[in-house]
Amino acid sequence: MNLQLIDQLRLRLGANGLPYEIPMHPKLVHLTLGLFIIAILFDIAGSIFPIEKPIFKFLGLTAIRSGFFDVGWYNLLGAAVITFFTVGFGFFELLLANPAVNQKSDWGLNPSWTMLLHGLGGIVLLWLIVAMTVWRGLQRYHWRKDASRQVQWFYLLVGIAMMGILYVHGTLGGQLGSEFGIHVTAAQLIQEGANPNILPK
Repeated sequence: MNLQLIDQLRLRLGANGLPYEIPMHPKLVHLTLGLFIIAILFDIAGSIFPIEKPIFKFLGLTAIRSGFFDVGWYNLLGAAVITFFTVGFGFFELLLANPAVNQKSDWGLNPSWTMLLHGLGGIVLLWLIVAMTVWRGLQRYHWRKDASRQVQWFYLLVGIAMMGILYVHGTLGGQLGSEFGIHVTAAQLIQEGANPNILPK
């Protein structure tokens, strides 16, 4: 734990080692993931719409191709905005982390390496999501604005590859909580039947 930072900011830390009760980074991560995955899946659905159209007609569902692309675009835009907050809270919570030094994750990494890789990976993913949003915006408003299929096939392949990278990166983050116990003290206390508002001495 960075004691100097805590003193400078005059932070009063709770059971999770944070100045607020519930870690924010994991919640924002799931919002980023959900928005990004929905964006790519709806763009895929819009791209293969001619194949799906008879199914929608048979089920009596009124669906238009542009609607799928609208959902894809606005979800990706939302993911790009939210990810700035996701990464910001992630770094703040990493600065306050106090993991055991001599532990190893299932991947054979110690807490310091896991935090370093997760932190750097978060910055890289933030800029990749922003770059994909710019790319998607150019397709929507310039390159393919008059085309029935609003996105390029290569864009969709990159989006699918990004989902794989997000999975690996998320696994690193999951290891920080589940294997190294970073900011999960309150959950552990509740499982033990203790009150997380009364810290053990």
